[in-house]
Amino acid sequence: MAGAGGVGSGGSGSGGSASAGSVSASSFADAGADLQLVGITKRFPGFTAIEDLDLTIPAGSFFALLGPSGCGKTTTLRLVAGLEEPTSGEILIGGKDVTATKPYQRPVNTVFQSYALFPQMSVLENVAFGLRRRHIPDPVGKAHEALRLVELDHLAARRPTQLSGGQQQRVALARAVVNRPALLLLDEPLGALDLKLRRQMQLELKNIQTEVGLTFVHVTHDQEEAMTMADTVAVMNKGRIEQMGAPEELYELPRTSFVANFLGQSNLFTGEVTETTATTIAVDVAGNRIVVPTARAARHSGTVTIGVRPEKVILQTAQPAPAAGQNVIGAGRVIDVSFSGVSTQYIVDVPRLGPVIVFAQNMVFGPVVDVGAEVWLSWTVDHGFGLADDPADAPRFAADTDTVSIALQRRAALTAELED
Repeated sequence: MAGAGGVGSGGSGSGGSASAGSVSASSFADAGADLQLVGITKRFPGFTAIEDLDLTIPAGSFFALLGPSGCGKTTTLRLVAGLEEPTSGEILIGGKDVTATKPYQRPVNTVFQSYALFPQMSVLENVAFGLRRRHIPDPVGKAHEALRLVELDHLAARRPTQLSGGQQQRVALARAVVNRPALLLLDEPLGALDLKLRRQMQLELKNIQTEVGLTFVHVTHDQEEAMTMADTVAVMNKGRIEQMGAPEELYELPRTSFVANFLGQSNLFTGEVTETTATTIAVDVAGNRIVVPTARAARHSGTVTIGVRPEKVILQTAQPAPAAGQNVIGAGRVIDVSFSGVSTQYIVDVPRLGPVIVFAQNMVFGPVVDVGAEVWLSWTVDHGFGLADDPADAPRFAADTDTVSIALQRRAALTAELED
């Protein structure tokens, strides 16, 4: 391992001296640097992991690469860290080309899911280790400062084995931050923690990033984790970025069926646009008229795919009167009721439309309706969205598509490709 924070110590390590063209970490001592990937392609024998990727991450931001296993997100992180070499393209940090720069000469540190702490050293010695190797003045003082940042200075004398999983992860983070890298790469660092601790660490990581002002690049398959922490999220699929933007934008206005179903769940419908006004389009979906705001729809004519999130849909046991600004479908029949704590999931089979998912907040004890009940579904027109996908090329995802099933589909596809 080069340096104390993971991969890349942000300067010359013991593995060799920095070349004249290498990037000096000292130039990034006060703040993070921007990252640019220009035309990056990475091919392995039998398949292409990343294809012609262009990406710019502004300095000081918290950026998340989100996607299923095999989508290329970890390969992208390894390319930035210098652990892989691109087949083509350039990697620039702070405007300087580091494509051919050795990992230990890059101003980059990586925090992994496995903490990689030295068990024979104290917490303080673990954090100060990289500073000592780089002959940085006052390594102990800087290590104490980093431990105070993660609120663990009172445990500086303990060994890693005497800490909880969450505490060990914070030590690993302090060890990476103390080097003041231009980029801090986080490779699913919270994956080994339990749910409650993971959520606590999500907030702590965001607070630390805001305080130190470094550029964080976080790789994860956990949608909630990405949306909780990141300023900007890029959803990757098959080596390309499907959509990038603020978490709320991606969730409220997905542009493809993959994003709509990977980032949460969506009810998607395909039909012909029958009416267009300055503010809305009307789509005929199996005899149902569904209206979507023009500003929230990527396609305004022909056959289109439109959708609505399950928590936006309201269950009604009587047919509602027609009202402006409301979409209504039904009647349908409830075929499944699943309690999930804060909400209950209802699956309603609507004739000619198929199953529609509804999330209802648990305001009363027990379900609002039971299996077999006849219901109507309604939602505000402003909550709908229209995808950029061509329905002929992008068939509807199954309503129960989740991270695990997408990952399994991707693995099966890669396996089949390798066998060809």
